[in-house]
Amino acid sequence: MPPSPDTKTAFVLVHGAWHGAWCWRRVLPLLRGAGVEAHAVTLTGVGERAHLLSPAVDLHTHIQDVVGLVEAEELQRIVLVGHSYAGVVVTGVADRLQRERPGTLAHLVYLDAAVPYPGDSWSSHHSAETKQARTDASKPSGGLSFPPPDASLFGLEGDDRDWVNRRQTPQPFRLYQQPLDFDAALVNAVPRSFIDCTSPALATIAPARERVRREPGWQVLELATGHDPMVSEPQALADLLLGIRRASAA
Repeated sequence: MPPSPDTKTAFVLVHGAWHGAWCWRRVLPLLRGAGVEAHAVTLTGVGERAHLLSPAVDLHTHIQDVVGLVEAEELQRIVLVGHSYAGVVVTGVADRLQRERPGTLAHLVYLDAAVPYPGDSWSSHHSAETKQARTDASKPSGGLSFPPPDASLFGLEGDDRDWVNRRQTPQPFRLYQQPLDFDAALVNAVPRSFIDCTSPALATIAPARERVRREPGWQVLELATGHDPMVSEPQALADLLLGIRRASAA
């Protein structure tokens, strides 16, 4: 049975590649301080769950990680936020929830994230050079994982850059090339926003950035910061997320 419209809406935050729930440390208190329930999930094989990295970890493992959190916390209504790579994950989660728990999703937020079409993988819209570089980087691990870049790539400097570099862990490689099949009509029925981090803009996000401005159905918001706004501009990001939640409840 779908939840009632007045059910309290919680945030579920899903990190991008090489990160973990730790990356939301500066944002969670701001959301919770506004009186809103908020949860951050760590995907299997990274962050504090890096010890679970194995050849079995794939995209569907990560989708289940998020669905499992929603079920374990008994969340009835959520704003689902996916950062970077997790744009693919939250798309798969949205497909699952729309089928199994209709009415659960109040809003989908793609935070400087990949936005897949049915049958796309995370790598589908990357350049040939990026695909080859990541494939080559996975070879020392036997194709199990590939190492994180320096956090300066995300526009971070000084202490912020060092903080992220200390915590990043290798990303499972299998899911880089794994396609995601989903019902686009089901997913597109959920209100969607894209938060574009513009300064500096990460090149691998360019196809998604262009797509959401070209296709109907998207609310596009901008943040004048780099690719890790939860680190570089937590208050500005929290304000945008709270605004999206308020609009979803209206």
